[in-house]
Amino acid sequence: MMFDPQVIIEKLPEIGSGLFVTLWLWIAGVLGGVVAGFIVATARRFGGKIVNAVLGTIVEVLRGTPFLIQIFLLYYGGPFVGLMLDPIPCGLIGLTVYSAAYYSEVFRAGYASVPVGHVEAAACLGMTRFQTISRIQVPEMALIVLPPAINLAIILLKESAVLSIITVPELTATVSAIGSQQYAFLEAIFILAIVYWIIVELTDRLGRVAENRLSRLRFSKA
Repeated sequence: MMFDPQVIIEKLPEIGSGLFVTLWLWIAGVLGGVVAGFIVATARRFGGKIVNAVLGTIVEVLRGTPFLIQIFLLYYGGPFVGLMLDPIPCGLIGLTVYSAAYYSEVFRAGYASVPVGHVEAAACLGMTRFQTISRIQVPEMALIVLPPAINLAIILLKESAVLSIITVPELTATVSAIGSQQYAFLEAIFILAIVYWIIVELTDRLGRVAENRLSRLRFSKA
């Protein structure tokens, strides 16, 4: 069996459609996870022991179970509790919740990285908790949390391939179907590897650019 790129070329519109679904689910899931993760980390930081314990337990459960299992439970187990979700909304919710658990730990570590003296100084100046978070803690921890946040986004991109299991028409599902229909399994695997690699490289480079600019901005204000 010879490698035949023509099979892939003929199916580029379908592959493009699958890539679009992957990209918007990934971007929306990451953005949702960042927002939810920040809220969870902030609540754990300032919400007291009970809130910290409850949210901490939920985070550990989500981080301690495979994404595949979570998606199965949400999609196939949801109807048993009255939750009926189509594949794409289910995938988006699952990816958002899963990423939120990990981003919450990134932000929790970011909060811990801010020197206590800076927070105490803000309190001495009469800043409210919201002002302390927005003006002191978030700007200081931004440069620290950016690299792990970008790395986590890359991991989530590759995790999104799991959504093909619940028939989400994303890149992996689309290309795998093409490979099965055309008996072009090698071509399908090759194109999947190339496309994911390109997206990962672009994300990594954009992350480095953002990190450099944020670093320059921080030191220019210092």
